[in-house]
Amino acid sequence: MRTNPERRLALIDAAIEVLAREGARGLTFRAVDTEAGVPPGTASNYFANRDDLFTQIGGRIYDRLLPDEATMARSREGTQDEARYAELMHEVVDRVSSFNSGYLALLELRLESTRRPELRDVLTERIRTDIDANIAHQEASDLPGDATTVLLLYMALNWLILERLTLPGIFSEEEAHDLVDAAVRRILGKS
Repeated sequence: MRTNPERRLALIDAAIEVLAREGARGLTFRAVDTEAGVPPGTASNYFANRDDLFTQIGGRIYDRLLPDEATMARSREGTQDEARYAELMHEVVDRVSSFNSGYLALLELRLESTRRPELRDVLTERIRTDIDANIAHQEASDLPGDATTVLLLYMALNWLILERLTLPGIFSEEEAHDLVDAAVRRILGKS
């Protein structure tokens, strides 16, 4: 197996694009090579098989979905109230939605994980780590709510993102914005 880390990441990023566009059946080494603009056979030098490629994609998507340090620092600034919570949730929805190929590829991976135990393990670990980090951030902040608030918002906003990316005509931008505000308000018990 080749070990050039930059080339490996470029191949994984190309695989994310192929997976989002073509689905799991379209994810072949040849399609990844074409998407990455590398010679045929390159991907097969970096990944033992498709299972390996799927699990590598599963880890990489979450690396790209995580907020950067500047975003995390901004999340701790200002008054930690309901309005701030809503701002943070809008940032999450916008950040995740802007990496639409990553989110769509993640949906494909979730379906594939029902047939690939190693992939299921990778996704379970990555998503649980993300949830735990969000709960820890909540507990360390002065934001209203608790761990259940985090979980309910996670569930609600993931579905809103799914709607925005797969059926964009369901909600206008204004409706989606209002739904985020309403979810925060209602989950916090503010009616």
